Amino acid sequence: MHEMGITQNLLNIALDHAQRADAVRINSLTIVVGELSSIVDDSVQFYWDFVSQGTIAEKAQLKFKRIPATMRCAGCGQTAPLDRQTYTCPVCGGSSLTVASGDEFFLESIDVDLADSSPVPGSKETSHARD
Repeated sequence: MHEMGITQNLLNIALDHAQRADAVRINSLTIVVGELSSIVDDSVQFYWDFVSQGTIAEKAQLKFKRIPATMRCAGCGQTAPLDRQTYTCPVCGGSSLTVASGDEFFLESIDVDLADSSPVPGSKETSHARD
C-alpha cells in the first residue's frame, strides 16, 4: 500500500519538472528500483494509472530499471552479490555485511513533449526521489 504515496510523489516530481520545461505531455519515466527495496513494479503501475488521470502524465510509460543487491563485508572489505542462502561473505565467510547496492529507488529520467510538439533532443529531465 505504501506504493500509493510513493507513486503520488513520483507524479508530483514529474509534473514539477515538466512544468519547468514547458512540457505539454510526459511520455515516459525511468524509475530505478533496487532489489532490496520493497517497491513492487505492478503496484506502482497500478497506482500510476490512477493518480495520473487527467494530468499531462496520463498514459505515460513507466520503465523500471532493476538494480541487483550487493553486500560489502566488514571483515575483508569485499563487495559481492547477495547470497540469500547463507547471508555470508563469499570471500572470507564473514557475516558482518552491509548493503552496497540494491536499496535504491529514484526517478532517473523523464521523457516529455514540449509545447511545439516536436521531440527535443536531450529533453530528459533527471530527478531523484528517495523513498
